[in-house]
Amino acid sequence: GPVQANWPSLVANYRYPDWFRDAKLGLWSHWGPQAVPEQGDWYGRFMYMQGHPMYEHHLKTYGHPSVAGMKDIQNAWKAERWDPQALMDRYVKAGAKYFVALATHHDNLDCYDSRYHAWNSLRVGPKRDIVGEWEKVARAAGLKFGVSNHAAHAWHWYQPAYGYDPVGAKKGVRYDAFTQAKDDGKGQWWEGLDPQELYTGGHAVLPDGIDTIEAMNAWHDKNNGQWVETGPKDDPAYVTRWLLRQTDLIDKYKPDLVYFDDYGLPFGPVGLEAAADYYNRSVQWHGKIDVVLTGKQLKPSERFGIVQDVEKGFSDHLWDEPWQTDTCLGDWFYNVARLNDRNYKTAE
Repeated sequence: GPVQANWPSLVANYRYPDWFRDAKLGLWSHWGPQAVPEQGDWYGRFMYMQGHPMYEHHLKTYGHPSVAGMKDIQNAWKAERWDPQALMDRYVKAGAKYFVALATHHDNLDCYDSRYHAWNSLRVGPKRDIVGEWEKVARAAGLKFGVSNHAAHAWHWYQPAYGYDPVGAKKGVRYDAFTQAKDDGKGQWWEGLDPQELYTGGHAVLPDGIDTIEAMNAWHDKNNGQWVETGPKDDPAYVTRWLLRQTDLIDKYKPDLVYFDDYGLPFGPVGLEAAADYYNRSVQWHGKIDVVLTGKQLKPSERFGIVQDVEKGFSDHLWDEPWQTDTCLGDWFYNVARLNDRNYKTAE
């Protein structure tokens, strides 16, 4: 196609679609297995950090993370009362012009019929193509359809799953990501699946001998708690697989919008490959680039090659080019405390 995998080419070829300029409201189903515990966002990281409220909830509700891990939460997600058609009817009534489905979050479960990642919603949890069902009802309602992909950060986000309790009765006992391999699944619900594919491998693993929660938190903050845009140095194959998964997602669902949870494009040159591929496919589908791809901290020149997204915020000045804000009424994943305390955002 005409678009090459570099910023000058993205900028030279991109034009903001008319449909996006005109669409003032989109709705995003930021929904996946991390909604199961009803504790809010980033459960799959914090459930592995002793002392955190999500860890305490997990211990009390599901058991110790050496036995009951995030993979088990994913399988507990059944979507048995999910009615995408009824929800889409409500979204259309609310005035939405486009709809975005969460395709994969930092918890690394692909919520779609994923060709290159075995941990997906057809094999684990609902046994349904969540993205595919959303796409069908959104397009039938006349909405543009988007997907969000947050998987570029799974590799550093999941590193606490390789840790252990620094204090207490289970002090030093490693969590499930550290101890479980594919062969351990024989006779279990996850037989044939490799936990290391889900948890991404140990890239920044808590060393033995840490004996306070404060020291553990400090170690994680320094070694795997930073929001990094690069891939794991010891596992370039992770980045290659990410690109295959992203390309597969585009192939299958032909989205009108792709939301990346990244400052720019994921993984530098590989993200540029994904962007160029997406734009060139749009030319094949529509005869022109008629899609939206977002990033969050763009240089001024980059805002002409992809669309600026402002998470939970707004611009402090008027821009000539269109941009997007995304926000939630409560937490990014369902948090029952918001309901109990009645502290959702108001309409004002």
